[in-house]
This record gives sequence, C-alpha cells and structure tokens, in this order.
Amino acid sequence: MSRRDVFVTATELADAIDRGEPVTILDVRWSLPEPDGTAAYEQGHLPGAVYVSLDDELSDHSVTGRGRHPLPSGAALQAAARRWGIRTGVPVVVYDDWNRAGSARAWWVLTAAGIADVRILDGGLPAWHGELSSGTVLPEPGDVTVTHDDLYAGARRTVTADEAADAAVLIDARAPERFRGDSEPVDPVAGHIPGARNLPGPGLLNPDGTLRPAADLAQLDVGGEPAVYCGSGVTAAVVVAALASVGVDAALFPGSWSQWSAESARPVALGE
Repeated sequence: MSRRDVFVTATELADAIDRGEPVTILDVRWSLPEPDGTAAYEQGHLPGAVYVSLDDELSDHSVTGRGRHPLPSGAALQAAARRWGIRTGVPVVVYDDWNRAGSARAWWVLTAAGIADVRILDGGLPAWHGELSSGTVLPEPGDVTVTHDDLYAGARRTVTADEAADAAVLIDARAPERFRGDSEPVDPVAGHIPGARNLPGPGLLNPDGTLRPAADLAQLDVGGEPAVYCGSGVTAAVVVAALASVGVDAALFPGSWSQWSAESARPVALGE
C-alpha cells in the first residue's frame, strides 16, 4: 500500500471534481474538546460533502467493555454508508479539521468493513482552497455493500488487550503527558500499557496538517507489524494510516487505554 492509496491531496480532489468524476465526500469533524461537528459543518463544508458523526455513526455505544468508542457493526455501518450516498465503485474521500483524527477513524472503519477506495484528504479542511458550501447535504441513497459484519475481525488487523500486552512493538499514539501519566483528562486512570513506546499522531504531520514525507515516516523504527493504541481507538487510526502509506501494516487496539484502564487487573506504567 502506498501514500496514494491512503491519502489524496486537495489539488487532486479538486481536479477530479472539475473533470466531473464521481466522488463521495464525507465531513468527519470531531475533536476531544468538541466531538459534535454539526454546527461547523453547516457553517461551511466542501461542496457536496455529507456530515458523518464519529460518536453516533462510527461508534456503537451500546457495546460494553470495549472502551469509549466501540466499533460499529457491519450492518449498522452499511445502513449509514448508504445514507451518506456511498456507491459501489465510486471513490470516497474523508476529511476533518483536527489532526486527521476524524478522517482517519472513518478511513479505518470503512476499509475494515471491506469498502474499497477510501482516502483521507491530506491536510484536511485547511488544505482546501476552493469554495465552501453551507447548510446540510442530503444525498441520493447509496448501494454499497459491507463485506465484514464484525469489524474487530474485519479487513484490517486488530489486537485484543491481551494481544496488545504481548505485542513485540506497541505504540501509544496519545500526547506525551498522557503517556507519561502526568495528566489524564478523559479516562479515570493515568499512565500507559507497560512496554509501549510513545509516538503521538500529530507528530506524523507537518505544521500545516499534511502528512510528513514518506522518507521521514519510513525512518520510524516501528517494526514490520506494530500494534497501535490511543485513548479510545480514534487518534491511533492516524498512526495506522500514516504507517500504511509507507507499507507498514499496523494493527489497531480498538478499545485502547479506555478499555485497558477500566480493567482493574491490568498493570499500568508511568513515566517515559
């Protein structure tokens, strides 16, 4: 898998639109301080973009014991994807405006379900220099078919908590202060999984929010098949996507720290 298989530039997307090529665009604005991006979407979004709620449509909160953002079922995702207008054979571009977290989550979930040709807008919304539209887009229903109902055993590799504990290379994608346990603004326990190394997702991006050059990413000493976690399986997808762009097949621990720290018998490490 190459960079072009995972990411698309704003220029490439604009050129495809200008040529009249069909493309489904999804706006997945989400952040820890502001998880609901509806208002921002309605104020201004890429032309034709459909809003996707990470909390409500890319997660299933009826699932217990699997962290703060459990993966949705394939059936629920297929119904949502058809509402968004995703059609068989039509490329999908996902974007956000915060550290590629929302778009990487969408990319991971959709591709894990077996939906093909999904790419992340490199640089997110700030990279788009064309016109923006306001209001809400209601697309024609799509016809896409999901091929994996259980995303925990879907087309992308995942690990369980036990497998994460035994991983040869385990990456923690959270901010350094959360990794060290200096502070924990979200989960009740601070610290990290013993043996993990810290590789924050935003550190893989340039100052303008685009992905760092392939040469930089290829120099990361992460092994051939690392496992990645974060707070709840969202920002870890940024690391998984970045590594996929240079041919590294990283597994995701979907429950991440929110699941690990909720299991009282799990050990916790502090510091570097």
